[in-house]
Amino acid sequence: MNILSKMKTGAISSLKSRIRSFFSQEFMKNSIVRWLLVGTVFLNVANWVFLAIFIHPVDFNIILHYNVYFGVDLIGDWWQTYILPSMGIVFLLINFFLAHQFYRSGERIASYILLLASLMIQIGLIIASVGIVLINY
Repeated sequence: MNILSKMKTGAISSLKSRIRSFFSQEFMKNSIVRWLLVGTVFLNVANWVFLAIFIHPVDFNIILHYNVYFGVDLIGDWWQTYILPSMGIVFLLINFFLAHQFYRSGERIASYILLLASLMIQIGLIIASVGIVLINY
């Protein structure tokens, strides 16, 4: 074995041990945390799949936002619809990091609220995605 392959093997085993140690923490063993994370990730994946099914690459602009008072107020390319689930991932990561920090400092209710907020954000983003799909069909 050369040095490069030994370094790869060492890096992979180090990464595996770090992942195992993270998931063996009390935070990840908490059932409320796990269910909120599973629900949030499921809704985000469902949002990606929903948009992938109904929004296809087209050469013309599509409606990205509709307001009852002003009508269509935002149009753009088809790929811009995927900004919604992308922002869902960003919010999930930020809230997950903050919830982990709060949980470690003993503020469990605050961590639950942050994870619940992530779940509610995902629900709101799915509603927005459904609105985009309905308005363009």
